[in-house]
Amino acid sequence: MSKLPRDISGWQAVRAFRKAGWIVSRTGSHTILEKEGMRAVLSVPNHKVLDPGTLRTLIRYSGLTIDDFINLL
Repeated sequence: MSKLPRDISGWQAVRAFRKAGWIVSRTGSHTILEKEGMRAVLSVPNHKVLDPGTLRTLIRYSGLTIDDFINLL
């Protein structure tokens, strides 16, 4: 398992999740992503650098592994 990068912005995370099939449903201080067939809704903060714990939780809720997410970046 790869290490999670520490300098991922909210915008970069949203772009990676979109490559995995998530669709932006609305934006504001957070970008809300939805995916058909998934019960989870991702709420990605629009920060310059995401907290590693927040990013790890978003990746887990999205159904991706850390390696999958890194490959999508």
